[in-house]
Amino acid sequence: MTTAVTWDDDVLAGYAARPLGDATLVRALDAPASPRAAVLHVHGYNDYFFQDELARFLTGQGLAFYAVDMRRAGRSLRDGDVPHLISDIAELGDDIGAAAAAVEAEHPGLPLIVHAHSNGGLAAAIWASDRPSPALAGLVLDSPYFDRVGRWSERVALRAVPALAGVRPAMVLHNAPSHYAAYLLAEDGGGWSFDAGWKTPAGVPVRAAWLAAVRAAQARVAEGLDIRVPVLVGRSHSSGPDSPDNPLLGAQDTVVDVGAIARLAPRLGPRVTETVITGGVHELSLSSPVPRAAYLAAVAAWLTEVLA
Repeated sequence: MTTAVTWDDDVLAGYAARPLGDATLVRALDAPASPRAAVLHVHGYNDYFFQDELARFLTGQGLAFYAVDMRRAGRSLRDGDVPHLISDIAELGDDIGAAAAAVEAEHPGLPLIVHAHSNGGLAAAIWASDRPSPALAGLVLDSPYFDRVGRWSERVALRAVPALAGVRPAMVLHNAPSHYAAYLLAEDGGGWSFDAGWKTPAGVPVRAAWLAAVRAAQARVAEGLDIRVPVLVGRSHSSGPDSPDNPLLGAQDTVVDVGAIARLAPRLGPRVTETVITGGVHELSLSSPVPRAAYLAAVAAWLTEVLA
């Protein structure tokens, strides 16, 4: 006997949510009557799903929209959790896989598109290479975290990080505010409303276990993956410092190294398309209107080709 799935009202109007193991699955209530595909959005570090405009755009493309707040992030934070702490990128892959399976159960036979941002894009790339969902038809990576912009990591003895993670996994290796998040926040004069406790301008400390897990995943990407479905990789035209003194804080990626994305994207698999967005910020779908429209137009064109 199959137990009915119960969805509750979400914190974001127009959405419903339900627990999914250690994660939380969110769905848009405004769904196409006959969707041509389903899409699963995967957030990044110091992040959670709040991107209503992206969801409405993808719904308008005929897709049933879902998002996953992964373990120790956003809606999935539990008492005592250390935000975003993992010891292996496969933990995030577990959450992506569980969400994909739940979406497939909601829409049997429909193709699935995964849209993943930043560290979620890194995790989704590893997942899509190692253990993709049978329904997976395509992968969109919005500024995947293949390397970080800036030089702070050079001050960490990176070769010692895996050993350090084994004995002191929660040790803080770097802690700084996110001027990028502050720039986005409507309360600080930005263009987007979100929970500043779940995506915080104060930043989330980088801990040894998380850094070791991410560096291992980045090394996998550098060696080359085997993603067999079409992949769209989006990035800004340039990277710059995450500083309030940066005059291009609102017009370039101040979190990840776009040069690393350009270099490594072809190693993801045999069917990779890259789109470069002039003036785009780290999360391209949260850029100012002109670059945001360019990014969404590139996604729409790619979807038309992949779902033809």
